Amino acid sequence: MSGYCESAPGHEFHGPYHDTEYGFPTDDDMVLFERLVLEINQAGLSWLTILKKRNAFRAAFKGFDPKDVAQYGDADRARLLSDASIIRNRSKVNAAIENAKTVCALQASHGSFANWIAQQHPLSKTDWVALFKNLFLFTGGEITGEFLMSIGYLPGAHRQDCPVFTEIAALNPPWMAAGNG
Repeated sequence: MSGYCESAPGHEFHGPYHDTEYGFPTDDDMVLFERLVLEINQAGLSWLTILKKRNAFRAAFKGFDPKDVAQYGDADRARLLSDASIIRNRSKVNAAIENAKTVCALQASHGSFANWIAQQHPLSKTDWVALFKNLFLFTGGEITGEFLMSIGYLPGAHRQDCPVFTEIAALNPPWMAAGNG
């Protein structure tokens, strides 16, 4: 993703995400769920579109609390599909709601979504993709790979000469801790 390290710094939307979030490890389940939903919604669109709509997504999905989103019913689906401030795609809306239920089940069985992810590591990207496709809706190689890079479980978010790479390396993200760096 070397192009991102060149183009994102200083950009109104890409810059803050590149500099403070992308590739940084997190164990916050709401952040993890947000990243999953945003990556799913990015499919077929630009990341800039998603970043511009991010606050609207947060409002529409109650701050990305999986427990709240898992309770969404038909009225909520209709509300989301009529909300022009987010991506109005039936498959993506359905995936967010159903994936929230999956996240809640993983929280119940593993203490948190973050714990479940950590317990799967280290896996190859191929194995991660197979696991996600088995558990979550609307996930494939690109979505799963970007999600895992964005939270520090796969390498590639930043070039090694990017100043942010050094910040992330100091946090010893899971992909580095596993000896993949």
